[in-house]
Amino acid sequence: MTEYPLERYRNIGIIAHIDAGKTTTTERILFYTGKTYRIGNVDDGTTVTDWMPEERERGITIVSAAVTAEWKDHLINIIDTPGHIDFTAEVQRSLRVLDGGVVVFDSVQGVEPQSETVWRQADKYGVPRICFSNKMDRVGASYERTIESIKQRLGANALQMQIPIGEEAGFNGIINLLEMNAVFYGDDAGAEPKITEVPTEFQAEAQRLREILVERIAELDDHLTEKFLEGQNIALDELKQALRKAVIANLATPVFCGTSLRNKGVQLILDAVLDYLPSPLDIPPVTANLVRDGSEVLRHAKDSEPLSALVFKIVSDPYMGRLAYIRVYSGKVKQNATVQNSSKEKKERVGRLLRMYADRREDIEELGAGDIGAILGLKFSFTGDTLSDPTNPVLLETISFPEPVISIAIEPKTKADQDKMSESLVKLAEEDPTFRIRQDEVTGQTVISGMGELHLDVLVTRLLREFKVKANVGKPRVAYREAITKPMMGYDYRYVKQTGGHGQYGHVNFNLEPLESGAGLQFENQIRGGAIPKEYIPAIEKGFFEACESGPLAGFPMTDLKFTLVDGSFHEVDSSEMAFRMATIFGIREAAEKAESVILEPIMQVEITIPEEYTGDIIGQINMRVGSVIGMEDRYGNAKAIHAEVPLSEMFGYATELRSATQGRGVFTMEFKHYDRVSDAYMKKILGRI
Repeated sequence: MTEYPLERYRNIGIIAHIDAGKTTTTERILFYTGKTYRIGNVDDGTTVTDWMPEERERGITIVSAAVTAEWKDHLINIIDTPGHIDFTAEVQRSLRVLDGGVVVFDSVQGVEPQSETVWRQADKYGVPRICFSNKMDRVGASYERTIESIKQRLGANALQMQIPIGEEAGFNGIINLLEMNAVFYGDDAGAEPKITEVPTEFQAEAQRLREILVERIAELDDHLTEKFLEGQNIALDELKQALRKAVIANLATPVFCGTSLRNKGVQLILDAVLDYLPSPLDIPPVTANLVRDGSEVLRHAKDSEPLSALVFKIVSDPYMGRLAYIRVYSGKVKQNATVQNSSKEKKERVGRLLRMYADRREDIEELGAGDIGAILGLKFSFTGDTLSDPTNPVLLETISFPEPVISIAIEPKTKADQDKMSESLVKLAEEDPTFRIRQDEVTGQTVISGMGELHLDVLVTRLLREFKVKANVGKPRVAYREAITKPMMGYDYRYVKQTGGHGQYGHVNFNLEPLESGAGLQFENQIRGGAIPKEYIPAIEKGFFEACESGPLAGFPMTDLKFTLVDGSFHEVDSSEMAFRMATIFGIREAAEKAESVILEPIMQVEITIPEEYTGDIIGQINMRVGSVIGMEDRYGNAKAIHAEVPLSEMFGYATELRSATQGRGVFTMEFKHYDRVSDAYMKKILGRI
């Protein structure tokens, strides 16, 4: 592979709502950049980036796939991300390490619920993006309406960059407003587009829209504003530079159009990636914390700086072992080098270095600043860990993931399957940070938790098929939580055990207070003057988190709770870390029993899109499921979108019910919103089942 200077690198993600055409767009990019010799198709199961059997069967992307391609003397690292809300962690970790994004929209639907979610995630990480209004060949497609919905629903400064020539099935070309040329696609593959002058019938409209576009770009740059107001001519290069600056600063979002499936407009998107999205040099240097004293330092995208890299994904490859995907922010990683995992405080030896090409790969000698690649042979590194120079270790901001909200019990069919299942589950949990495993103390079953029914279904299918584990799988269950409603102030607990030789002594005095919904668990140490020596404080903190794993009512994890260590005492001989940990665990359990605990359930934010005539029936269904309608809006084609909040426990099997009520025309998406108290009657029902 050719070596490229850093300003010619682009690290981009293809992000969008489910079914907007991300994977198809990625496939076309690979074809046009010469990485594949035939065009992969989602429906035929021949795509490069959807390479898992589950992805090909279901026709959806489950894991983000990294691919490297070359276009016009630039190196493009592309990550094709999933669109389904259950795999939101994949999108989140990809956005964390990308410099830019191409957001794909369905031209018929415009902005859809998951488009809003990924847009918010991109905002959170400050990722500059361009938009692609895909599926222009479909009945009811509208480029103008898509741009309007991007402005209204996402609040973006969307700029119309093109005019489509022909509509729906007759869509056969595109006019570029900045360059004032027309691109026609003759053959089916669209590999040799024909560039001509703007057809006469479009000249007046193109001129009018170009003037609007030039004015809006000029507004983004003081120097161009002056030129524009003085009526001077602004060169194409100046316009592109000003627009590039605005995109990188997240002040403007250019919108392009085309149809990936019919191979029209994809090369223009590649050109736009080079023109408007940042190279690693254009984004601000990453902030890191020095391990030795916690002070902040900046790491610039230079090979000469000390190494700093983030592990953003772990993949268990059946043939090669454990692959760690990394993004290098500064310095270099070389084969057989030793690096420091600053998050785990362990040294790691780099085995092979790979440039990824979905599930195929090629060996390389080194990865430089701004690069994305994979390392084989890391033992201790997980998603979110920082790899750095052993002589100058730093910590990068890690990646935070949402908590899982749904669980199922799983048990091996035979004793031989027990060990195999444990190993396989650990591998899956290493790959997926939103997948959790725990042993149920009461039943002895293994309980796995995830982000939704589809998420768990895919994980179980992989377990049975990929890892060949024979197991019985239970029905999905809701991941409830417990919370206290009454503060317990100045609670005192002594843990004293006298045995032969050393005894055990730990004494803690603490406050246990309820917090507002979504606050999680908080630990605060207010010990002054050494009433408890500071070497025992970490053990007390560990005891607090351990105690919260199982609440007093039904053994569900506790949340929205603050523990403040106020006072205590110790014994010169008998005190130990273990004694203080046990004192904390028993003390919290005792206090929580008196603090009037309640059960919380996950409430989901649901959006249901249906033909208008079914509105009354669907609102009736939501009310039956103890949900509340938050609002409604009109959608294109006589459709309605209903926004509601419904408890997750009421949403099992809803897809089938919605399909039968709307003759298969209704669709819904849901994502976790917050935890809320269950009614007293429902609480009795839950406690009665346990």
